[in-house]
Amino acid sequence: MSEPASPIPNSIAAVLEQLAEAEKARAEPQLTSRQRRARTVARLAAVQALYQMELAGEGVETVISEFENHRFDAPIEGETLAEADEHWFAEIVRGVVTGQRDIDAAVKARLASNWRLERLDATLRALLRCGAWELKERPEVPKEIVIDEYVELAKAFFDEAEAKFVNAALDGVARDVRPKA
Repeated sequence: MSEPASPIPNSIAAVLEQLAEAEKARAEPQLTSRQRRARTVARLAAVQALYQMELAGEGVETVISEFENHRFDAPIEGETLAEADEHWFAEIVRGVVTGQRDIDAAVKARLASNWRLERLDATLRALLRCGAWELKERPEVPKEIVIDEYVELAKAFFDEAEAKFVNAALDGVARDVRPKA
């Protein structure tokens, strides 16, 4: 997998616009469009938080607090993450950290036999971990929504090849953790 040029190669505005366009094609039926948008932004922030935790070695509560107290309201490249569902964000980040052993096992089961999770780019690992956590722990969210959201996030960070990889890996995880879904 190729590495992104930076944690966010596209501007925040471009990423949010890309996600908004993708959202038009799908919808979590029980949520309003504002709530869906808030979850999308929360997913983006969760990927960023996990990336930050891995690179800086910061703890989960420190990073969650930083996002809640500074990042969600502060402008980044002229945009804010203020519309994020902060509760959903914190659930994802805490859930991934708490269940990382099981989540990593679920993802590893879907990697080619010669690939190790540690070989993947940190952003790609964060995307897969967040998606796998939602698939495992949030059965009320349709698997198609989870997969589509993280594939769209992958497109914001990487080329089409990595987005297809995320799609295939999360689809496999979904089959494993939601066999009847």
